[in-house]
Amino acid sequence: MAMPTAPETQKQPPLYSPFREFRKRFAKNRLAVSGLVAFALFFVVAVSGVFLTTGEDPVFNPSRVNLQNKLLPPLSSPGPGTVRPDERPLFDLYLLGTDELGRDVFSRMLQGAWVSLTVGFVAVGISVLVGIFLGGLAGYFGPKVLSFAMIIRLSLLSLGALFLVFRLFLPGLSLILAGLILTFLSGKEPSWDSSPARVLRPFFRLGQYGISVDTLIMRFVDIMLCFPSFFLILTVIALLPASIYNIMVVIGLTSWMGTARFIRAEFLSLREQDFVLAARVLGVGSTRIIFRHMLPNAVAPVLVSATIGIATAILTEAGLSFLGFGVPPPQATWGNILSQGKQYIFDAPWLTLIPGFSILVVVLAFNLFGEGLRDALNPRLQD
Repeated sequence: MAMPTAPETQKQPPLYSPFREFRKRFAKNRLAVSGLVAFALFFVVAVSGVFLTTGEDPVFNPSRVNLQNKLLPPLSSPGPGTVRPDERPLFDLYLLGTDELGRDVFSRMLQGAWVSLTVGFVAVGISVLVGIFLGGLAGYFGPKVLSFAMIIRLSLLSLGALFLVFRLFLPGLSLILAGLILTFLSGKEPSWDSSPARVLRPFFRLGQYGISVDTLIMRFVDIMLCFPSFFLILTVIALLPASIYNIMVVIGLTSWMGTARFIRAEFLSLREQDFVLAARVLGVGSTRIIFRHMLPNAVAPVLVSATIGIATAILTEAGLSFLGFGVPPPQATWGNILSQGKQYIFDAPWLTLIPGFSILVVVLAFNLFGEGLRDALNPRLQD
């Protein structure tokens, strides 16, 4: 007797997993694959540069000065008797030539690659964290209303130190403002008998109304987008001590707005999905819903934005270093190598072409890789 077989109408399992579908779609984009290969090569070169250019006796010394061999073209050998035997370059060649001080350009490019990689990843990491936090709040808690009085109380707490200045110059006004702040913090309406307090009465009445979390955060995003990012970074960097850490933090704190908008848009869509509503009905907390259920479904546009943001951060750091506001010397970066080479653009064009072409290739690779990720992660492009 023949054994019963499964009905032909039984649903078959999918041929490919989601990851294999993504990989297949990504592999079709040759430009994106080329960008990924260039990014992987840049990553290997930058990491290896840390080990090859540091230590007491590095393989490539980016700070060794030899004026007798200055402005040598690529693939040149050091002049006879100009370099001690233990200081001769690897393979007895300056692979990318030397600069105006006789320093090996290849060694300095290796050191600058690590700086660019570090600034790109750390700055984007900071911007992604800030963007996810504020965008998540705007998307998930958007309809909830905060009273102006609550916002004013929180703001006034950060202004308490200014009373020291008012006390020195305007003691009477400082007492009035102190009383109004304490009144706002206590939530009680003040007495409006005095003339200065009567002037501020409309502001207290305004405090009884409210504004949604989404409106408050997104208007702050709009304000941040009104400032030209590069000039804002340039201004802040000029006021801070020259340091690679300051550059990473400033770039990160001025480039989170795009991520916040992406996360907000995704959260607004996911907030009304059935799985989120079911989690709320089951009593799951907001923190678990956000990080366990919503955030994993919203990371696709953030991943694309972060990839392209790395290219922008690298380009910004190079621009700051070119203008003299970047990483201080003797640390080599692609931007300050390019800045130093502009004085010898006709006598030693490699000092301009090599770092400029490297910045072009790396930024283009990240952009192509990010565009490929966006196309591969977009479900509308499925066959």
